[in-house]
Parts: sequence; C-alpha cells; structure tokens
Amino acid sequence: MATGSNNIETLMLHAGSHRRDLTTNSVAVPIYQTTSYEFDNAEHAGKLFALQELGNIYTRITNPTTQVLEERIAALEGGAAAVGVASGSSAVSLAIQNVASAGDNIVSSP
Repeated sequence: MATGSNNIETLMLHAGSHRRDLTTNSVAVPIYQTTSYEFDNAEHAGKLFALQELGNIYTRITNPTTQVLEERIAALEGGAAAVGVASGSSAVSLAIQNVASAGDNIVSSP
C-alpha cells in the first residue's frame, strides 16, 4: 500500500513525473495519441534501443501517458516500478514469462 507522508488520495492525483503544462497550466495528464517518436540522431536511437538511456521509442513499449500511469501505480502500491498492459491476458502472460526460464514447462487451463 501507499507509504510515506502523502495519503492515498494525494498519490492518486499527483504521483509520477507529470507536472502542470507550462503553456496551458493544465494539471491533467495529456493523452499522447502517437505511435512513434523522433530521435536526436543515430547515437541517441542506439542508446534508447540498448536501454542505456530512458526515452520513448514506440508507443507500444511506452509513452508519456503510460509512464505517468505506471509511476502512480508503483507509488500507490509502494513498489519500485510498475508495468501497464492493455488487458488481463497480457498481465497474466507477463507474470508467467517473468518467473519462467528457458526450457521450463508451463501448464495452464481455462
């Protein structure tokens, strides 16, 4: 659960890296309706794909809207990080793949 000096209501609204928009003063997290991002140069792209630098590559991996969601969930649960996925099936698959190793057998039923 949430820990620290902020109560749960504060964390639900304000946890994560999002701050007010300096142009519009909006405090709501914008919905980024884009799939791709521009790289500064080839070196920058290489560092992003090698996970040596944080940044946006492709929206199915992450985007600024999803990043705020994940940061807020982690703050609410007192975790180090969180992963947002599109469905319960995706969540189950990621959980299994996280604990399974190459060569393991997985048994599942409906």
